[in-house]
Amino acid sequence: MSELRKFLDVLDEIRHRLVRIMMVLVPIFGFLLAFQIRVARIPGIPLGIPYPYPNLFDNITAQIFHRLVTTMLPPGVVLLNLGVGDSVVAQMEIGLLVTLTVGMPWLVHEVGAFLVPALRRNERELLRGLAIPATALFAVGFLLAFFWLTPLTFDFLFRYVAAMGLAPNLGVQSFLTFALLYTLAFGVVFELPVFVYALTRARLVRAAAWRKHWRAAVMGCLVFGMVITPDNSGVTMLLIAAPMIALYFGGVLFAQRYERRRDGPEEALRSLGGTA
Repeated sequence: MSELRKFLDVLDEIRHRLVRIMMVLVPIFGFLLAFQIRVARIPGIPLGIPYPYPNLFDNITAQIFHRLVTTMLPPGVVLLNLGVGDSVVAQMEIGLLVTLTVGMPWLVHEVGAFLVPALRRNERELLRGLAIPATALFAVGFLLAFFWLTPLTFDFLFRYVAAMGLAPNLGVQSFLTFALLYTLAFGVVFELPVFVYALTRARLVRAAAWRKHWRAAVMGCLVFGMVITPDNSGVTMLLIAAPMIALYFGGVLFAQRYERRRDGPEEALRSLGGTA
């Protein structure tokens, strides 16, 4: 009966945390879909002052979509609304992504508040120590893909379209799926060194094991690149897998350095104990 009580308490805590998360995320999502950002031009302020203005159609998600198009697509590419609700789905997808991005600190806080009581002290210290590097690496990967790699990939692929003499048209849903998945995938890929380092620091995987199974890791990077990219050209798979492989070996290097620093004092203590 006590085990059932504990299980029910855990479920109640999960429900409580989910409600708190939704109380923050739902208003953000609604704001993105119901308002647009306008700029008030005021003398003496060159950039003006942005302010929200109610608009259900040309809202913030639509403004972000226009930014994606101008940043990522080569000139001359025409986006087509192939399905009746494609534009609505596009706004919803962008709104969901931005909501999760903006609300991520609160989401992490609530998940951490739920998990921390069950963690040991060293595990809590490990999570706190990796929070900033993980966030920074995700931001670097995301921004690198947004401003450079995804536009480069679109430009490269549409060169084949021009060589075939085809019209440079693209469905809005295809564009958005590719752009969002590809950009987010790069942010996730940049977390790989943190993952490798964290497992070694937690004494779950030795650095020697990462080195020994590097071939399987390379194959896993290729499979991940194939699965995460929504096209079947193979080019985008390699553009994801190549930096992922480099990041894997970078994580192995940091794991090795940590093990040497950690095991050095331990070996010295063991040798002193043996001498005594």
